[in-house]
Amino acid sequence: MSFAKAVDLLRLARMASGHVGITLSDIEHEFGVVRRTAQRMTDALTQSFPDTEDYIGPDGRKRWRVPRRRVAEFFAPSPDEVATLELACNMLEHQGLPGEAGRLRSLRETIKILTPDNKHARLEADEEALLEAMGHAARPGPRPASDPVVDTAIAEALKGPFALDILYRGRQDSAASLRRVEPYGLLLGARRYLVARDPSKPDGHLRHYRVEDIEQASVTDDWFARDEAFDLEAYAKRAFGVFQTEAEFGEVVWKFTPRAAPHAARFRFHPDQTSEVEADGSLIVRFSACGYLEMCWHLYAWGDQVEVLAPPALAEMVAGHRRGDFPGFP
Repeated sequence: MSFAKAVDLLRLARMASGHVGITLSDIEHEFGVVRRTAQRMTDALTQSFPDTEDYIGPDGRKRWRVPRRRVAEFFAPSPDEVATLELACNMLEHQGLPGEAGRLRSLRETIKILTPDNKHARLEADEEALLEAMGHAARPGPRPASDPVVDTAIAEALKGPFALDILYRGRQDSAASLRRVEPYGLLLGARRYLVARDPSKPDGHLRHYRVEDIEQASVTDDWFARDEAFDLEAYAKRAFGVFQTEAEFGEVVWKFTPRAAPHAARFRFHPDQTSEVEADGSLIVRFSACGYLEMCWHLYAWGDQVEVLAPPALAEMVAGHRRGDFPGFP
C-alpha cells in the first residue's frame, strides 16, 4: 500500500469512528471518488480494522462504523494543535470571556488525558517549547472589563434560551435600573455588547447592552422562543462596528491613495467588501454597512491617505479631520 493510500485509509477510519458511521455517498463526497472506488475503500477498511461493523441506518442506507478505541491511538493530537488551544484560551481571556476560556482549557486537559501514555510526555514537552517560541501570542491594547458572574449568567441564558434580568446603567441614565431582556448573542470588539430584545418595548427591536455596564445579571426560569429567522452573523455584517441604525445603512465607498493602497489591500474592512485597483494605483473599497461614527474613528488613523466617496454624510463628518502628519498606517 502506498503512503498516500495509507493516509486516506486512516482518514477514512477517523470518519467512520463517528456515532453514525459513514455511507458510500459520504466517501464519494469527501474523497472525490466514484462509487466503485468507494466500495473498494470500504473493503480496505474492513480488512485493516476487523471490528468494523456495517448496518442499515434509519435512512435505509448501508453504513460502516469503526469502534473509536481501534482508531484513537492513531490520532493523538499534535503539539501544534494543543498549543493552539492554549493560544485560543489567551485570546478569549483578552476579549473578556474568562468562562469560555476556562471551558476550552478544560477541553484541552481532557484531550491530554485521553492521549496514549507513550505519547504524553513528548506532547507536553513539545507544546511547552512551542508556546515559549510563540511568546504565548500576547495581544497588547485595551480590553473590555469583565465580571465572571455576569459572563456566566449571560452564557447560561443564551443556552436556554432564558430571559435574563440585568441591572443596567445606560449612557443617559443617572442610576442603574432592573431590566428583563431576551438575549440573542454577543458582539465582540473594543467593547462587548449583549444583543437582546426587551419584551416591554412594543417595537420588538433588538437592542445592544454594553456588558461592562451590566452591574448584575441573573438567569430566570422564563424560557422564550427565539426568532428562528435571526442570524447573528448576518446581523453583525450590517454594522461596521457594533452600532446599528437603519437610517445610516447603505453603500460605503472609500478611496485609498496609491501610497496607502498596498497596505489597505491587506485589510478586511468588512466581510462582504469588494475592491478594485485604479489605473493610478489607488484602491477603491466598497461595502454596505452602518455606523458612521465608528467608521470615522477608523478613517482618522489613515490621515489624508483615504477619501470617502460615499455616503455624503460620512464624507462631511471626516472632511475636517484628514491629517497629513501621521508617520504610518494602522
